[in-house]
Amino acid sequence: MGLHSSHLGIRAISELGLGLIAVLATNGLGGRFSAILAGLVLAAALLFAAPPAQAFSLFGIHLWGEEETEASADDALPEPTRFTVEFTVTPNPETGEVDEDLKARLERNSDLVTNQDSPVSGEAGVLALASGDFENMVGTLYTRGYYGGLVSVRIDGRPLSVVIEDPNPIQTRPIPVEVTVTPGPVFSLGKVDIRYKTPRAELQDMLPGAEDLGLVTGEPAFSEKVLTAEKRGLSALDDEGFPKARVADRQLSANHSANTLDVTLVFDSGREAFFGPVSVEGTERMDPVFIRSYANIPEGMRYDARILKRAETRLRDLGVFASLRVRPDDTIAADGTLPITITVSERPRRVFGFGASWSSNEGFGVEGYWRHRNLFGQAEKLQVSGSVGKIDTVNPEDLEYALRLAFEKPGAFGPTTSFTTSLAAVQEQPENYTSRSLSADAFFVKDFDETLSGRVGGEVYYANEEDVFGTNDYFIVGIPGYLTYDTRDDDLNPSSGIYAEAYVEPAIDALDTSPLVFSRFSAASYLGLDDANRFILAGRVATGTIYSDSLQDIPASRRFFLGGGGSVRGYAYKNIGPRIGDEVIGGRSFLQLNGELRTKLTDNIGAVGFVDAGAAFEQSLPDFSEPLQVGVGAGLRYFTPVGPLRLDVGVPLDPKENDPSFAIYVGLSQSF
Repeated sequence: MGLHSSHLGIRAISELGLGLIAVLATNGLGGRFSAILAGLVLAAALLFAAPPAQAFSLFGIHLWGEEETEASADDALPEPTRFTVEFTVTPNPETGEVDEDLKARLERNSDLVTNQDSPVSGEAGVLALASGDFENMVGTLYTRGYYGGLVSVRIDGRPLSVVIEDPNPIQTRPIPVEVTVTPGPVFSLGKVDIRYKTPRAELQDMLPGAEDLGLVTGEPAFSEKVLTAEKRGLSALDDEGFPKARVADRQLSANHSANTLDVTLVFDSGREAFFGPVSVEGTERMDPVFIRSYANIPEGMRYDARILKRAETRLRDLGVFASLRVRPDDTIAADGTLPITITVSERPRRVFGFGASWSSNEGFGVEGYWRHRNLFGQAEKLQVSGSVGKIDTVNPEDLEYALRLAFEKPGAFGPTTSFTTSLAAVQEQPENYTSRSLSADAFFVKDFDETLSGRVGGEVYYANEEDVFGTNDYFIVGIPGYLTYDTRDDDLNPSSGIYAEAYVEPAIDALDTSPLVFSRFSAASYLGLDDANRFILAGRVATGTIYSDSLQDIPASRRFFLGGGGSVRGYAYKNIGPRIGDEVIGGRSFLQLNGELRTKLTDNIGAVGFVDAGAAFEQSLPDFSEPLQVGVGAGLRYFTPVGPLRLDVGVPLDPKENDPSFAIYVGLSQSF
């Protein structure tokens, strides 16, 4: 950050004089100190030295090479020396309590504490760790707004600076080290002055001010806030056509009498730039012309970093690249243009995968797929996928299965429009019906911007079904359309944003010319309740309606059923809806509500409490002739690089026929 003790008035009694080793070195404290400093650097280098391996053993069994005798870590060092550390953070004089969060941070950043169980190379190794710790402690205090703190480091009962200057070696073993940190008061932000030097005068009122940058007078003066403010200011200029902007001046002044920190930041925009030619590097089978076109970077247009971010996201979403970087050149050309380079590394073209799922009331299922990611050199995808459900059923005829062949052509009609088509065969057998279907569809998919997309196309759907109304055939021809709005920060584990989808499909049953209109709407929102997003409130509402002359005109597989892991947890799968006797017949409308409180207990473990409610209705509009069924429960989350692993237990509050007393669900990603 460039914080200097002369500006902040840090009263350091670390016995290193005015501050850090770097400060001492630049002040020219003499030959002996320089020699000692060189020794400290050498000791630090030796600290982690290790001899090459000469033998190999596994689980305690010697396999080859010369078997090593019992050796301690001391044998790896020329002068193994051990030390002890007494680390103290003094209480706040006003409250009499120690800031435990600060203490934990200080200890994590202390080389002495983290290495106290390992020997170092001689007395110089201990002094190297101790000297580095002073800088670490001061930096940590700054991050939490303690600009008047005291840091004391003593070796064998004497100040560190005295020990460094003393020619006599330390005799005590292990060498005792005492680190005492007196934080003092937390400073708040005082006067904040933000200035921009830019040739475009109209930007002065458009660029972010102090509060927009996160520097609010009166709030704690954490040093990270200043760093974040600098990044935000530079990013704002980057988005307005100034990719080479810099922080021209930074002034931080601590007022110890008022416990405030005054901040002045001056941003220099540099030259305005325009998008120059786009080049592509690293392609093997991908067409570089297609990559340039699909990136959709407008040559000659004023530079905007947001366009590059969207281009990188769009290219990454193709799923073809193992690594991808869209970057401007280092220098703006004389004509004001800035060339752009897209560097890629391609993934294998063919890939397969498989998965499994289980719930206590839906049984065990497996699924798999084979995919070609780059069929003709322009990221065309061909995928064959299949799944089998209810594997644990006694009767093989009760198995559920699905087989699907899909093709996708990105950039079919410009960089933001793609084409998809698929064929599918499905058999599903929930408790209340059996459906065997064949379907084909084709869609044009359009990305309007980074948050809004839509697709429209046609589908043909044939089904033979058995339910409470008997055995019936359906042959539906429709024109489905979807509109999706997505501002989530993470698809699998969102902590902010909105995800909403609307669907409508006018259709006709070609076998009896019955008109149909299918529609559905859902919206989910996410709210972090604290700065670290350890507590997240998530909610979802969904509703739908089907227009038809009668319920029997709708295939059972297209009616609305609730219950199970995707809707109201705790209830049996598709067991919520209007009934004839004990048979759930499905509805022409539904309403569903979901709420979760998600808590992150550790970096890897989370817990969730949830309430689900919903009902399906026989009429085309929700008339609440059926009561809302409510399920409650809790779950655990294990956070993995590909999303959270989910385990939920749901309890139905008003179980009906076929509903369990509780249900268990396992899956990947959050429930919604």
